Amino acid sequence: MNAPTDDSLLSPPDTLDLSDPSLYLNRELTWLAFNQRVLHEADDPRNPLLERVKFLAIVSNNLDEFFMKRIGGLKQQIAAAVHTPSLDGRTPLQQLKACQTAARAFQMEQRRIDEALMIELTAHDIRIIRHADLSADASARLREYFRANIFPMLTPLAMDPAHPFPFISNLTLNLLVTLRFPGGNEIYMARVKVPVSKDVSRRLIAVDGSYTFVTLEDLMVNNLDMLFPGMEIVSCALFRVTRNAIVEPDAETANDLLEMIETELRERHFAPIVRLEVEPKMEPTHRGMLAAELGLNEDEDVFEIAGMMALRDLFELAAIDKPELHDKPHRPVDHPLLANDRRNIFHIIRENGPILLQHPYQPFSTSVERFLRTAAEDPKVLAIKMTLYRTSAGAILDSLIQAARNGKQVAVLVELKARFDEAANIQWARRLEAEGIHVNYGVMGLKTHSKLIFIVRRDYAQLRRYYHIGTGNYHAGTAKLYTDLGMLGCDEDIGQDLTELFNYLTGYSPPPSYRKILAAPYTLKRSIIDKINREITHQKRTGNGLIQMKMNALEDADITRALYRASHTGVQVDLIIRDTCRFRPGLPNISEKARVVSIVGRFLEHGRIMYFHNNGAEEYYIGSADMMGRNLDSRVEVHAPVENPELRQELRLILDVQFADTRSAWEMNSAGEYIQRIPLDDNTKGAQETLIEVAEKRLAAAAKHKEKKVRSKLLSHFQWRLRDRNLRS
Repeated sequence: MNAPTDDSLLSPPDTLDLSDPSLYLNRELTWLAFNQRVLHEADDPRNPLLERVKFLAIVSNNLDEFFMKRIGGLKQQIAAAVHTPSLDGRTPLQQLKACQTAARAFQMEQRRIDEALMIELTAHDIRIIRHADLSADASARLREYFRANIFPMLTPLAMDPAHPFPFISNLTLNLLVTLRFPGGNEIYMARVKVPVSKDVSRRLIAVDGSYTFVTLEDLMVNNLDMLFPGMEIVSCALFRVTRNAIVEPDAETANDLLEMIETELRERHFAPIVRLEVEPKMEPTHRGMLAAELGLNEDEDVFEIAGMMALRDLFELAAIDKPELHDKPHRPVDHPLLANDRRNIFHIIRENGPILLQHPYQPFSTSVERFLRTAAEDPKVLAIKMTLYRTSAGAILDSLIQAARNGKQVAVLVELKARFDEAANIQWARRLEAEGIHVNYGVMGLKTHSKLIFIVRRDYAQLRRYYHIGTGNYHAGTAKLYTDLGMLGCDEDIGQDLTELFNYLTGYSPPPSYRKILAAPYTLKRSIIDKINREITHQKRTGNGLIQMKMNALEDADITRALYRASHTGVQVDLIIRDTCRFRPGLPNISEKARVVSIVGRFLEHGRIMYFHNNGAEEYYIGSADMMGRNLDSRVEVHAPVENPELRQELRLILDVQFADTRSAWEMNSAGEYIQRIPLDDNTKGAQETLIEVAEKRLAAAAKHKEKKVRSKLLSHFQWRLRDRNLRS
């Protein structure tokens, strides 16, 4: 089922030894290093205060996911007696110990930044205070609030020989309460879940409608007498568990994929616990009891959390409506070709050629959603096919349903195994099926991660195929937070390729090759390595080899080796990688001239671009795949060529802006450490702020029919800045 992954894909061996583990960085540790860069945003005084709080919440959420996925996966390997070292030479056990050590240091840094931010927030009358510091009147009012809104939802669970140890849900906050009857000596123990949820209560409870808050658990602790009337509270401490999210039912024996994923969700609910977080004040005997009951190693798997636990709930604080403490609001501007042209979007594409979309600089609603909405309403559209990896309720699903009701053939591939979105995708799939839409769950053994909309329309006397090929999900929410690319077009060869791809997804055998697209797991990886090897050949002949890639992660061993070979030969290798990266630049005689840059800003970098100089016959691709083994070997992914000269200029501008960034860019050194670039002055804008301005200037210029001139001017400006920076460095 999977594509080959051995060294036969690489160019013929030379004197370069690529077997040395020291050449490769660890996947898990580089992911933690990325989150360290995100955490730095919370510590950076150049960012508005509540945006810094938001970053603190983001990294807390990310760290939870790290334990669920990465630590959970390593523990599974250890339990299965896997000793095979990773590419960087570490066994699963060695990786686990290194990750736990790094995570503890990370949490200490989180705590330091949290304390500093709370002090700064006080100057703006925003506080999280202890219940003990409330006035008597405020305490009484909150007690009444607790009695009316929280108390009815609480269920204390006794823990004694007559009551089994209770089930502890993933990532929930819990109070471990010890009690005794007045005058008695026997200690009783109970667990009380802290009911933080949109249906019950926020984590932060406002005091008198102000920006002063107490935490829900603090309010509960100080009103436990309601829950245990007549009892003496001996101690009370907060704890939280994290469960493994890597639960893989046996796909070979599953008769129904939908049923298998539902089974996985149920099993994940009861999955093994990989982390226990406790308050430092918890009694050592209680801490040991919890670790034993939960099947954990107390020395390795228990983390003491000083201060507020589960900092991801600081999103509530970050949402406070104080504009002066937030980034300037970002309002996407329409694509110049779509802004003032209300014609049928298929006519615009057919007459003007392909359109490159850049989110969130350009809105999702007036581009992708408009494309699909028009398809649903246009009587000349005969069929719509689409892949859904992650989506949300709203215009996308509504358009698909409307299309089906309008009598069009609608087929949707819903990926049920999108991590943490399985339940939502099952819900969407059932809703679509109820509307008579043909829902398919893809190819057994492969995740369908590609981002595709494919439309068949009768144009005059012929059928024409239109499409959207993207780097991001069809999710209106993330389209405002992630930087992504998409291409609307009607190229005949790409249309034929997508026809064959969808036939594969809903049928059986894949085509042996495609005309233009590169598709995983069969052609993408081999094609990329072939193109890297071609740059090596050009470098040897003409000295002009150049490879530039922008992606979220570089983990695949074969791609990393190929890039090392290229750099070793003299090919200029420039990489923009958001998080995981195995490749080390700056190694003498190996990757001496290579560059690795990571952009961290207000939006999450998510777009993917590949560029190959090809001796002047340049090639640009955009698509859904990162350079990870799972993407290239175990997923259905699509990268499409960008051939239109004007669209290539737009991609070149993105690359040049990000490589020239001195405000939000971090550059990796030869040791694998990232150093934040320092701007020449405090007014320097980062790449994302620059691209916001670029989008605004392009739209304004389009109204005066000067967009091409503005785009060319901007491109020249940033190429000059990039050359100047390279000369200085």
